Amino acid sequence: MGPFMSPFNNLLCMLLGISFTVWFTLLLVFIIVPAIFGVSFGIRRLYMKTLLKVFEVSQELILSGFQDAVVHTDLFVTLHLFTGLYSIIAKESTSLEEELKDIRRNCSSPELDEFDMSDAFYFCRRGIESIVDDEVTKCFTAEELESWNLLTRSNYNFNHISSRLTVLWGLGVVIRYGFLLPLRLTLAITGVGLLVVLTAMIGFLPNGRMKNFLSEKVHLMCYRICVRALTAIITYHHSENKPKNGGICVANHTSPIDVIILASDGCYAMVGQIHGGLMGLIQRSMVKACPHIWFERSEVKDRHLVAKRLSDHVKDKSKLPILIFPEGTCINNTSVMMFKKGSFEIGSTVYPVAIKYDPRFGEAFWNSSQFGMMNYLLRMMSSWAIVCSVWYLPPMIRQEGEDAMQFANRVKAAIARQGGLVDLLWDGGLKRGKVKDTFKEEQQKLYSKILVGTQEVRSRS
Repeated sequence: MGPFMSPFNNLLCMLLGISFTVWFTLLLVFIIVPAIFGVSFGIRRLYMKTLLKVFEVSQELILSGFQDAVVHTDLFVTLHLFTGLYSIIAKESTSLEEELKDIRRNCSSPELDEFDMSDAFYFCRRGIESIVDDEVTKCFTAEELESWNLLTRSNYNFNHISSRLTVLWGLGVVIRYGFLLPLRLTLAITGVGLLVVLTAMIGFLPNGRMKNFLSEKVHLMCYRICVRALTAIITYHHSENKPKNGGICVANHTSPIDVIILASDGCYAMVGQIHGGLMGLIQRSMVKACPHIWFERSEVKDRHLVAKRLSDHVKDKSKLPILIFPEGTCINNTSVMMFKKGSFEIGSTVYPVAIKYDPRFGEAFWNSSQFGMMNYLLRMMSSWAIVCSVWYLPPMIRQEGEDAMQFANRVKAAIARQGGLVDLLWDGGLKRGKVKDTFKEEQQKLYSKILVGTQEVRSRS
């Protein structure tokens, strides 16, 4: 059998060799080389437009199939129930005093001069409303889609509505896992591998303009390859406001890939905790070529040390701008939560950046309590694409008489307004922690002021 199998083995090896040669040639010509020079052939945007057409067809199939199944049911109401849309409790914008007066109308003590047991109904109702429509918890769950994007992770029922829709969904599975996922894994390995090797090599060069120049080019090239590994389609707005050396770039935080999204358009000095394993290897290589700021685990909680390291960095105008996500945790890209004031105490120019993802092509939000990092990255690479818009806002400085928290809130409001996000005062730490007693005491103080008649205040939900 050996002599007869030998020609077959040679043919198989030759075909595999040709396939790998063609595969890597296409990668080199259409992805890696354009990433080096920062150009694009427009293939990803054409792919995005094609996906939108496919989603329109799938939506028509859903509507026709569902209409046949529920002929005797009101279609508008059924569609809202079927797509999982929630009815939100209507909250009227009335003052605490007005609501208490309304409750006390039929009671023995209508005047707000002393405590009445009926006042408890107001707080009970507000508590139930907060449980049913919790604006904090909603920030840590995936955003609801108005139409299906042919991913069972967003809905497990739509692919069974009709046979044509099932075929369309099955074809999408083959494309995503049979073609896109291997391609993206290859690009991710290439991008990370080049980043580790090339930054380590640049680290041996003496400090100077040449080292900084090569470091920036290598970082940009590798991040752009990683962006293509996610089939990320990014639209940058107002590039004239891009962060400059000696400043601090702050942005809303949805995903770990926020770093790649921003760093593929400009170089930044990263701030973070030192890790082990592959992440630690990448950090050690990067810091050899560029002055990133990494902290030991024991140093992270030392606010004075962190502030000093950041302050020393921004004072050197030759160093890259620092990239910081002041929320401290990932939010689902519908809202912006409280900014930690540490990065606003330094006194440097702040460059706000708003990032808004389009969930129709893939959910970028990382729910760290539900998915590990590797599981999350696999979900990203098996999605259709990552589509987002980035707005560079005009630089902002701390005004006279403005404390760090007020400055942080002003920057946060600007980011929320530009990105079309809800501006929330809640701390993102509530994702894993309990509500602080100060929030409860604040409600008690508001109620006490009404009783003593010092001032009329607005109710806070």
